[in-house]
Amino acid sequence: MNSLYLQKNNRITVSFYKYFFIADPKILKNTLLCFFKKTKTLGRIYISQEGINAQISVLKNYFLKIKNFIYTLHIALKNVLINISLDNTRQSFVTLKIKVRKNIVNDGIVDINFNPNIVGKYLDASTVNKMFYSNDSIFVDIRNSYEYAIGHFKNSINILSKTFRQQIPKLVPYLNKFKKNNIILYCTGGIRCEKTTAWMLYNHFKNVYHIRGGIIGYVNEAKKNNLSILFKGKNFVFDLRMYETISNDCLGTCLNCKKSYDFYINCKNKKCNLLFIQCPCCFNTLNGYCSLKCMYKNFF
Repeated sequence: MNSLYLQKNNRITVSFYKYFFIADPKILKNTLLCFFKKTKTLGRIYISQEGINAQISVLKNYFLKIKNFIYTLHIALKNVLINISLDNTRQSFVTLKIKVRKNIVNDGIVDINFNPNIVGKYLDASTVNKMFYSNDSIFVDIRNSYEYAIGHFKNSINILSKTFRQQIPKLVPYLNKFKKNNIILYCTGGIRCEKTTAWMLYNHFKNVYHIRGGIIGYVNEAKKNNLSILFKGKNFVFDLRMYETISNDCLGTCLNCKKSYDFYINCKNKKCNLLFIQCPCCFNTLNGYCSLKCMYKNFF
């Protein structure tokens, strides 16, 4: 592949999502594939009858063209929020993958009476900061526990889970005691917490909010308006970068020695492939394996 095609300094990473009915996702897939190949767009896009979820790396000189293309794809996408990544100094994608799926986010909800279009109230960055200091408000992190481990709002609740599908059934029983509070949900770009607010309203919660654009939208808006950024640490992202630094706070700990550290790697044992935090010292000792057990298994 031509190096100019991947030139990181010429690219920005953007993301967008929208829940809306798509009669034939395959038609939309082919339309996107044709246009994105022409514009040298890379990334990962999921399409289903419930909507679209996209994270893409675009050439800077094509950004406005791509933005206008997205706005005119469908009336539901007119002026859809397109989040610009917090870190555009590193390459996020090297290929383009567009997949048709049952859901754009795997939530595991099977209740046929559930309406995902009745969602909670969106919050801008200024209101988020005000509610953060309110005694009547709680913040709930709608991300996997490994995402939460390296960055989050202080004192926010994270319900232990490895996937969104695992977390959803735990939410209502866990948060029942907070029904009288203002419940503010947040996630990376907004897609998971939007679906979750709908699920909570369906389960008779009243004061349910979510941050417009998720962590990325919040930080971008806070910077634009010179507001305090209350999210600490790193924002985990599902691409080659693996994280975006928001503050210098180190919230993670090494799996092996428990010292403060917040960089993830995958276990060198391909049969394990565990995503975990490991400090440089333990990395050198274990040669990139998560444990002696995995290291020995790989060699014997």
